[in-house]
Amino acid sequence: MAKRVGIIGCGFIGSALAERIIASEGAMELAFVHNRTAHRLSAFDPSLHLHDLAAFRSREPDLIVEASHPVVTADHGTAFLSHSDYMPLSTTALLDNGLRERLKAIAADSGTRLFLPSGALIGGNELVKRQTPWKHVKITFRKNPRNIDFEDTQPWRGKGGDPVTLADGPVREIAKQFPRNVNTMVTCALLSTGLDACQGVLIADPGLDCAVAELEAWDVDGGYVRTEKRQPAIGVSGTEMVDSAWYSLQRAVGLGAQPLTYV
Repeated sequence: MAKRVGIIGCGFIGSALAERIIASEGAMELAFVHNRTAHRLSAFDPSLHLHDLAAFRSREPDLIVEASHPVVTADHGTAFLSHSDYMPLSTTALLDNGLRERLKAIAADSGTRLFLPSGALIGGNELVKRQTPWKHVKITFRKNPRNIDFEDTQPWRGKGGDPVTLADGPVREIAKQFPRNVNTMVTCALLSTGLDACQGVLIADPGLDCAVAELEAWDVDGGYVRTEKRQPAIGVSGTEMVDSAWYSLQRAVGLGAQPLTYV
């Protein structure tokens, strides 16, 4: 049977995911769409509109995808996982240790799953396939200031075209300052050394015409991994984010395997 998927947030990414589900020719079904401002729902059939998230069970979703804001996970995540699988794209919600542990406990008790999307992370598989702990992990984002959301911190005051390091330290602290910009950093930290041990660096570079994500990891036996990705950006996200979220969604519902499958 086709998996039923609910989408929360009808911005750039959420709307694209909902449209791809509708166009999936029965591989998946769109259970509902929800948005804080109702006018963004107008592109979808009114029968799909869910105005009150507390009523999500009536739509019988198998998976709920959050593409809106981390507060959704804080307010509704445990309820979602008591009934359905859940994939928050705003992974900064998982900075709250207590909330994260409650979500994991509810999922374990209910037989549901909390999915961590890959986002912009390149090298995530390398992080999780090692059985020994990583000695140190560092993830660096370099972005043009126009692709950084300064709403939760001091506004951009850089002068000229020189790069400026906005933050360098534990991913947890960077995510508190720039919650809309570093979801992938949070994913990297949760997959490796943890939110307090994983080092994050956020650099504003007016000379960049793309977003750059660099991952470095040092193994206890002397091994070293480094990846770099450069991607054009729309707003705070790379242009590949819809494809990345769609890939994660397909894997979450057990679809997307090709004849030659990389495992």
